[in-house]
Amino acid sequence: MDSENLYDKLNDYLGKAPDNFNILEEQIEIELQMEYFEFSNKLKGNVDEEKTLTDIDRLFAIDTMIGDKKTLLAELASIDKVEAYRAIEKYVKDPDKDLKDWAILALQESRMLLESSFLDENQVFISTGLGGKGNKLRYFIVLLSKKEINFTETQKKLIKSEFDFFLRKQNAEIEKTTFNRNLSTILALIPINVSIKDVFREAINECNQYGNFLKENFIITNVKSLSIGEIKEILEKNDPEINSESLK
Repeated sequence: MDSENLYDKLNDYLGKAPDNFNILEEQIEIELQMEYFEFSNKLKGNVDEEKTLTDIDRLFAIDTMIGDKKTLLAELASIDKVEAYRAIEKYVKDPDKDLKDWAILALQESRMLLESSFLDENQVFISTGLGGKGNKLRYFIVLLSKKEINFTETQKKLIKSEFDFFLRKQNAEIEKTTFNRNLSTILALIPINVSIKDVFREAINECNQYGNFLKENFIITNVKSLSIGEIKEILEKNDPEINSESLK
């Protein structure tokens, strides 16, 4: 992680502060998101709006093929009409099991299109694998003990209290904290204008005032929650001398 926060990066990219942005709240795999937006982009400019709106009923028909519904959802999401949005919105409430996430992405795209039209201003859409809430993105963080020693009960309490304190100061919220021998994982919602690196370094430094037991470096991702096996793989790749047995 570098010291820049996402808000600053968007500011640099857009040439102004992103006042109007939408964060995808649902946790949807990045691969599916990429598939959806690539599929949607290929349809742009080739959608017969009148035919698509006439075919709305097919979205709810039991005998309509899943592939046809995928196409219909993406087509509706590209139409700048409330009727199209309402159709997707209705479908999302009771979707085919295999199309739930696809329909959510279509609904988000449709909402963005309507907002851009109504406000006459382009909207910024931010999506990650872990999703978010309001102006916050969800992150999965891994903390490690020094010398690969298992955390004591006192150290666990200290991690919980200090990280909760420092994150609350930034209007962030911890959703879940877990411990597995010599590592701790935190799932947290953090505002996009917060420098995550600075906040976590500050919390780690404070914890280390009481025994110097946390490594300064940590793992952070907003793609997905990592399994112990995936954490081991990342650590071994970056530190070949690490004792994998201590992470079982």
